[in-house]
Amino acid sequence: MTAPSRSTRPTQRRTTGPTGRRHPPRKRWGLRTSTVAAALLLGASGVGHAMVTGVETRIGRVDAFRGMPTDERPGGGSGLNFLVVGTDGRDNLTKDEKRTYHLGGAPCHCTDTLMLVHLSAERDRASIVSLPRDSYAEVPDHEDAASGRRHRKHAVKLNAAYAEGGPNLTVRTVEHMTGVHIDHYLEVDFTSFMRSVDAVGGVEICTPRPLRDSFTGLDLPAGKTLLGGGQALQYVRSRHIDASADLGRMHRQQRFLASLIHKITSSGVLMNPIRFKDVAETMLESVRADSGFEANDLVDLGQAMRGFTPSSSEFVSVPLAKDNLRLPGGGEAVRWDPVASRQLFQAIRDDQPIARHPAKDTKRPRSTVVDVAPSEIRVHVDNGSARPGLGDTVAKALRATGFVSAGVPGVAAHGAASHTVIDYDPRWNRSARSLAAALPGAQLRPMLGRGPVLQVTVGDDFKAVTPVKAEQQPPAPGSVGAITGDEAVCP
Repeated sequence: MTAPSRSTRPTQRRTTGPTGRRHPPRKRWGLRTSTVAAALLLGASGVGHAMVTGVETRIGRVDAFRGMPTDERPGGGSGLNFLVVGTDGRDNLTKDEKRTYHLGGAPCHCTDTLMLVHLSAERDRASIVSLPRDSYAEVPDHEDAASGRRHRKHAVKLNAAYAEGGPNLTVRTVEHMTGVHIDHYLEVDFTSFMRSVDAVGGVEICTPRPLRDSFTGLDLPAGKTLLGGGQALQYVRSRHIDASADLGRMHRQQRFLASLIHKITSSGVLMNPIRFKDVAETMLESVRADSGFEANDLVDLGQAMRGFTPSSSEFVSVPLAKDNLRLPGGGEAVRWDPVASRQLFQAIRDDQPIARHPAKDTKRPRSTVVDVAPSEIRVHVDNGSARPGLGDTVAKALRATGFVSAGVPGVAAHGAASHTVIDYDPRWNRSARSLAAALPGAQLRPMLGRGPVLQVTVGDDFKAVTPVKAEQQPPAPGSVGAITGDEAVCP
């Protein structure tokens, strides 16, 4: 199916892109190190063209679209699409930085992170799609970037496309997998990420539980933490925190980007020309982009995007199938869900939202983020208060926020209770803490041998059930599981 033709605003200057096609002004968005540049330049409406004249010379150039015939590429739709990749380059880091942040290994010269970023034709929405680096991919016929040898089409993990054929093969592979026309290519490394986060004064992250990863050195307490550049790099790189591995890491990258957008759009950086120029220069000195990507266009686009907030952004990871695929050379790669992923990329091509956005001028109720999804927690409720029927009321409210009822609510066997109590088996302590977040003030009482069902005894001090949600919500059936930026930032 051919997507609709690209729409533009008549007041915006048009320029010619790398393939000879003409685009509206360009805007960058991204992940990791590029998340900083993207979020900052996103709202550059208060900065004039003169302020970025010198900045553009700091952008490294790469011919990402070389030899790509237009008739062999997906048709362009409405809006603007970027492929943003983060590489593991670390040449400009000091020995102390490499040691402190566990970056002493040799780089693999592959894409450590990939994101497809769609900017709507009206410049009022940005859709950020994380592409798992371990995705099963078929790279087209190409010339090896190192040896110059020709290779026929073959299967690899997605992040290997960069090692074999650089930016050009990466763009070709992603276009083939998604059916989405890539307008611009942005590439960043570890160094630019760390320097950029420090330049904006750090980024605030919230986590419902401590996060530790011995591979990256990450060691964060539960709660709210202001991350500097080094810690932020550890946060977005960590994939050995729990069983979620690379998928969990993509969720953390999305939360980081949402928090970064919030920090930049609310901190006044964009309205201070001198500080903006300093931060922009820091961000762009390690960035590589296609030859059609111009700094002045970013200012034009920023002026068209006044009022852009975290709720204007939406984040999703490509839906995956349950089974992996074997690679010819050994090992496995994750497989995209053929139906849900097709729906996702069709929405991108059609310039349609992929998440439910709040209505304008309304504030969406915030749920407390917990460690364990309520849908995984079984709860039995008894009424120990003097208020008849309160047990049924509490059980119903807990079900409404996602908890699973275990049995019919009853009356507390031990009579009246002045305080609400949660009895739990210590083996399910994470579930107990998640339930306690929904019952503020409830006392936690460990009870060996109780099993997986948590027991709530409602006391006279009960006031209300607080809505909660997991940090990584499993997508609903038939949904791609997208969230908006305002759902990801710290409350």
